[in-house]
Amino acid sequence: MDSNLCCNALCFRRFRRRYCQPARDRSDYYLASTNCRKITILLLGLSRGSRDLAPSFESFAARAWYRAALYSKVKIGKIAILGAGSWGTALAWLWTKDGREVWLWGHNPDRMARIRETCENSDYLPRLTLPRSLRVTSDLSDCAAADLVIFATPSTALRKVGVQLQQAIGNLPPVVLSCVKGIEHGTGMRMSQILTELFPSQKIAVLSGPNLAVEVVQNLPAATVIGCYDAECATSLQAILGSQRFRVYTSQEVTSIELGGALKNVFAVAAGISDGLGLGNNSKAALVTRSLAELVRLGVAMGGSAQAFYGLSGAGDLIVTCYSDQSRNHTVGTRLGRGESVMQITQSMKMVAEGIPTARSAFECARRLKVDTPIIDQVYSVLYEQKKPTVALEEVLNRDQKAEQL
Repeated sequence: MDSNLCCNALCFRRFRRRYCQPARDRSDYYLASTNCRKITILLLGLSRGSRDLAPSFESFAARAWYRAALYSKVKIGKIAILGAGSWGTALAWLWTKDGREVWLWGHNPDRMARIRETCENSDYLPRLTLPRSLRVTSDLSDCAAADLVIFATPSTALRKVGVQLQQAIGNLPPVVLSCVKGIEHGTGMRMSQILTELFPSQKIAVLSGPNLAVEVVQNLPAATVIGCYDAECATSLQAILGSQRFRVYTSQEVTSIELGGALKNVFAVAAGISDGLGLGNNSKAALVTRSLAELVRLGVAMGGSAQAFYGLSGAGDLIVTCYSDQSRNHTVGTRLGRGESVMQITQSMKMVAEGIPTARSAFECARRLKVDTPIIDQVYSVLYEQKKPTVALEEVLNRDQKAEQL
């Protein structure tokens, strides 16, 4: 660490002890951060090194003050989360607990009323007590005047909900964040491309990573990545939405982030089939490794960067989804491997397994781009052509042996 940065850090610690630690309520923190913004910028500097000090700030006061100082252009008051499934609910819990004004929207009025009355989303995250300060609604007009709109709907519903939002509130905030993992059937469009088409005046950012909702609400540490072509926008969202237990990285590799998060769901179905057939750990390790190679191959053909697929939204998300019993897509594959039909599985699940629609979209994209995707092909055949998992396995094993290519 250079001498200037050391001096700045020392000054900051002294300033924090004097002005921040006596504060007791959150309004004091933000008031202090507003009044002292110029001094904070002077003390911290704007170098990359000074930004790296942020995770070491122990008190909420320092963290809030740091955010206000470095990202004063972004003032987030009201956050609207569209989609009251497990992930949307987990994010609503996380950011409400962090002191934000959060509105959680769902399309089913009866279910949203039940959540409002019981402070529990029993369909998706049972036994989780939601903060009473969380606003729950089924009326999109309640999302008006939001400073940040976050989509956490199923991928198949994103376009429809986006159109409904336009009709309900008209003007949207400058930034829209997508937490949706999928590829649109027929068009092959990523979720951010759909949102850009619907909201051309807004900056579109994406959030993706190895994030199981059930672990996030247990307050277990997790990391994710926010991608935006505007680096300043991504960094601002990082400061606003990140916390000690929910570490946020930034990237401008939007295409890779989205494709990694979407395609890994297909491979999670394959991993589940392997477990359902009882093929063992050696087989599964080989499958996951070759899945990563296939993900990179198709992802690059679709416009992604090979290196970016080895990050949180590619390799990281692939690992957790293929190995966790909490993964919906892994569960679908396991049940397929044990002999259940796709219809039996989907009718018994309350939640959407994105690997099912994404398998079809990925298969279509691979055919159009002439990319070799043997694992995606077999998952597609099992899901949409009623091929038996044992037959799909035999066809994969009977492929010619060749040099390993990554």
